[in-house]
Amino acid sequence: MTEPQEPQNPKGRDEEFWAKPVSELRVAHDLPPEAINLNVEGKRLAAMTGGFGKMWQKTYRVALEGASVTPERVVKEWKENFSTFWPKAATFYGPLTAISPGDVALLNMKMGGPAKLSTGIFVLYADDVSFSFVNPEGHMFVGMITFSAFDKDGVTNAQVQALIRAGDPLYELMMPIAVHRKEDKFWKGTLQNLAKHFGVTGQPELTRVLVDRKRQWSHWRNIRSNAAMRTMMHSLGAPFRAVAKPFRRKDAA
Repeated sequence: MTEPQEPQNPKGRDEEFWAKPVSELRVAHDLPPEAINLNVEGKRLAAMTGGFGKMWQKTYRVALEGASVTPERVVKEWKENFSTFWPKAATFYGPLTAISPGDVALLNMKMGGPAKLSTGIFVLYADDVSFSFVNPEGHMFVGMITFSAFDKDGVTNAQVQALIRAGDPLYELMMPIAVHRKEDKFWKGTLQNLAKHFGVTGQPELTRVLVDRKRQWSHWRNIRSNAAMRTMMHSLGAPFRAVAKPFRRKDAA
């Protein structure tokens, strides 16, 4: 049974805080040359109920003990500097402004060795004390992840909460082998970096709850959109694209 969560927006969830519906994802901001936009542009959002694996609720929380900051300030600075709090294993290519509803950002993540994962996020919701992401088809997870801050016994807490399923059978196979461990390390590291930003040495806590142990076998075909496999094939094809590049230029001329 999941533990009760503190209310995240006492003012109510107004329409302005929600993203408008989209049929395809489009990155609206400029990207550096090294960014790999392979599994985001023109892709659809993954259906919230369309994942394959068991459903997990994972809550990462850190108390900003000793920091005189409000939840509103924490979330404001979190949205404005989101990528700077990420561990070095991933790069977040978001807009230069603060995170807002409807934003599309790229994620390029190291998967171990030379392997990388190119995927992204869509900002579904953002208000003064929380913001939520969902993912395109092919992402490792299907579901939603929410970043928030709240007051508990006079201390501001920062929290990352994910309600997710593995997107396809391959990702589900990887969950107990490596994915859970890497994800837990990643979000704990993020919260530690956020705490340091406010002058606090925080020790994040993790609560993991198995919400639904059933696998949704009707969605096994999601593997056709697997972003990790698509990124790997793209990387393997790089030498061939380099050889063909002069010929494409000649044909264009």
